[in-house]
Amino acid sequence: FADYTLYLFVIICYHLFRADFTEMMRALGYPRLISMENFRTPNFPLVAEILIWLVKRYEPQTDIPTDVDTEQDRVFFTKAVAQFMATKAHIKLNTKKLYQADGYAVKELLKVTTVLYNAMKTKRMDTNNDVEEEGSKFKFDLGSKISDLKTARQLASEITSKGATVFDLLGKEVDLREMRTAAIARPLEINETEKALRAGIKEVLEQVQKTKDMLNNVASDEANLEAKIEKKKLELERSKKRLQTLQSVRPAFMDEYEKIEEDLQKQYQSYVEKFRNLCYLEQQLEDLHRMEQERFEETENTLRLMQNKLKEEEKRLMKSSGKDDDSDMEMQEDEGSDSDMEDRRPLKPRLTRELPIHGRVGGRVVGTMHGGDTEDEVRDQTASNLTLAAQRCQRLLHQSGLLSFQS
Repeated sequence: FADYTLYLFVIICYHLFRADFTEMMRALGYPRLISMENFRTPNFPLVAEILIWLVKRYEPQTDIPTDVDTEQDRVFFTKAVAQFMATKAHIKLNTKKLYQADGYAVKELLKVTTVLYNAMKTKRMDTNNDVEEEGSKFKFDLGSKISDLKTARQLASEITSKGATVFDLLGKEVDLREMRTAAIARPLEINETEKALRAGIKEVLEQVQKTKDMLNNVASDEANLEAKIEKKKLELERSKKRLQTLQSVRPAFMDEYEKIEEDLQKQYQSYVEKFRNLCYLEQQLEDLHRMEQERFEETENTLRLMQNKLKEEEKRLMKSSGKDDDSDMEMQEDEGSDSDMEDRRPLKPRLTRELPIHGRVGGRVVGTMHGGDTEDEVRDQTASNLTLAAQRCQRLLHQSGLLSFQS
């Protein structure tokens, strides 16, 4: 229940602070922003600063000590501010709550800020009234008097109702006077008075007993807490001594640990170096594979081009050999009757034709114009020549290093 009450009080203080204190301080012209977080925990420097500013705001020529470094200075400062407010402004401040410097101190600060804020509002209203009176001298506005007329009517109705109530009460005064006189003239009964006094004394004694019980409980709780504090202090001293002993003694395995740590550092450096070299070699290997792949593709393209060219050359040779066979057949028909003379003639020498073949230096294809050669023989001879040309091209490519990846 106490915790719940404290929680409600904190909430009320929070809303009170947010709604009243912050706005009042801002309206009064306090140069610093204030939030609820400043008073979650005791903050005496801030409370002292606000009190000094409020005192100076109330009377600038006053002399208040501003030293709050020590406990005695703070007590003296709080008492001086409370005495000044009591004598000058007739405001009673609770010095204990001010010294707490938390949410309870805000309630005491509100007493001073409320007075200053109301004075400032009154001054502003007077200034506005003076301005309105000066303006009304030169200009009469009927609309501004309508609200005053409504207020006057309301006050007149209230006065009438209050007067009727007072008249009714005065009409009952005769009977009430007699009853009051009879009650005063009636003698007091000693038994009833004694009974009421005994009941009051009994209640007071019960309250005293409860207070004593609470004090005894507080004393016992205080004793228990002191015993726990002493026990914790002894444990702390023992722990400190043990820590000092452990720090002064060097463990037996520390030398081995330092040696292993040095070896680990060396191994780590070696590992980093090897890993870096491995990454470099992998990069070089990838570059080499890429270059070989490019060479292989280039070689395939070259061989493909050479095969196409050889096929075209073969087709051209086939066409030319077919034409030569036709011409030989015509010549044999013209000279068929003179076979004896043909037997006596010497054989025609074989003609050779040099055919340029790409990739082969000085390559020759041997042919003949004699009619005795058949088409199959010419085709076999051409195929053999193409085979030799292809073999020579492969040897040249091996020599130039273009087929290194394939090998």
